[in-house]
Amino acid sequence: MGKFVIKETATGIKFDLKAGNGEVIATSEVYSSEASCKKGIESVKKCSVGEIEDQTVEGFETKKHPKFEVYTDKKGEFRFRLKARNGETIATSEGYVTKQSCFNGIESVKKNAPEAEVVKI
Repeated sequence: MGKFVIKETATGIKFDLKAGNGEVIATSEVYSSEASCKKGIESVKKCSVGEIEDQTVEGFETKKHPKFEVYTDKKGEFRFRLKARNGETIATSEGYVTKQSCFNGIESVKKNAPEAEVVKI
């Protein structure tokens, strides 16, 4: 079972969504308050049902929000960002060497986020 881990940073507060094995699946932006961070977590829980928009293929089909956007970064690695219903990015992934690994990360968010407990460290 996954969990959202809330932690303080030098500039605010953020969360990581971790899978049952402890691996970080997705990370949030830095929020100014714990309350806004918790709202972000609720948004991820609700929006994790979104479709996948694969921006790495030419002529990709644009999906409605909420959605997972798959893209390549400057290093050529695959990443995803979860966009909320309002189009805001609410979670991002690490870089993956293969697109399939990136898709596996998205599936892990879909599986873990809705029922994940929230803990603060």
